[in-house]
Amino acid sequence: MTLADRGIVLAATPLGDVADASDHLRQLLASADLIAAEDTRRLRDLARRLDVRITGQVVSFYDQVERSRLPRLLAAARQGVVAVVSDAGLPLLCDPGFALVRAAIAADVPVTCAPGPSAALTALVLSGLPTDRFVFDGFVPRGGAARAAWLDQLVREPRTVVAFESPRRVAQTLSDAVDRLGAARPAVVARELTKPHQELIRGSLAELASQAAARELKGEITLVIGGVSAGTAEPEAAALAGLLEQIEQRVGRGEGLKTATAAVAEAAGLSRRVLYEAALAARQAAGGHRDSGAALDRRGAGRADPPP
Repeated sequence: MTLADRGIVLAATPLGDVADASDHLRQLLASADLIAAEDTRRLRDLARRLDVRITGQVVSFYDQVERSRLPRLLAAARQGVVAVVSDAGLPLLCDPGFALVRAAIAADVPVTCAPGPSAALTALVLSGLPTDRFVFDGFVPRGGAARAAWLDQLVREPRTVVAFESPRRVAQTLSDAVDRLGAARPAVVARELTKPHQELIRGSLAELASQAAARELKGEITLVIGGVSAGTAEPEAAALAGLLEQIEQRVGRGEGLKTATAAVAEAAGLSRRVLYEAALAARQAAGGHRDSGAALDRRGAGRADPPP
């Protein structure tokens, strides 16, 4: 048997516009011996819109059942063609299929791809941000602490970052991004790609955060965040010294260290956290000439401010 006669085919499905469906996808849906679909109802609706009659077996294939389905899918792929489809876009990118591909490779079962739409790549090429070096980072972490840790990893990231986000959390994520990456960092919110209400919101993180706070962003969201080389990186030593002096002046007038740092960072379009850490490091290096951290905050604001 040849690869065309058996094996696993990872098939990309349209994000929204069915005109993006490839001839390869149409042929697979019509002829595959078995189709593993993330949502069988969506698969059948897609086939109806494509005017394709499914002749093979259809099984559900979502995260919770992926591993239990492996033996059946591998057995079927040894005898015929198994097509794997997600709800939209290319399988495996935050969708089921990785465990199956690993198992198929280990079992010497052929695996190939019917390429096509991808939300991550579509958002990237429409963003207007550098595409020569980029990283796809899956879904933005849900929790506040986990999301903050993820953003901290991007402070010095030179590549464009693409990630999926829930419309319910995108406003908070953008607000947190302003605090940790700086107000001026370029970014894009890509919404409902290839669908009738597609929207690309481009601008600085501060501008995007303001829009997200003012209106409800609905639908499927892909975030694209520019790397430090595309926006404002950490300041050079001379510029940093000037910013730290501004912080000292504000603290001398009675502001807390956190408050003063936030104001200076916002005006300079820099990460509040990075500038705060630089201010603390400068105080520690100065030793007895300056108070450090919480002591300075108590002098300036009557209490110790927590880190940004």
